[in-house]
Amino acid sequence: MLFSDKHSEYDGEVGEITQVAETMFGDETYTVSFEDGQEAGIPADALEEAPDEETNEAEDAEAE
Repeated sequence: MLFSDKHSEYDGEVGEITQVAETMFGDETYTVSFEDGQEAGIPADALEEAPDEETNEAEDAEAE
């Protein structure tokens, strides 16, 4: 997952969801592990599907 939060040191990094928690309001928050740490309490709107590395490599080959 691609994480977007300009106030976080992990902004723009791709990580893996390691835990899902539900708030008392019924919303889900996520714990995401990155290469050099993790961030907890991430709302769903701060995450988006990360581009697939294989897709990027294929697009790069086509661009050449």
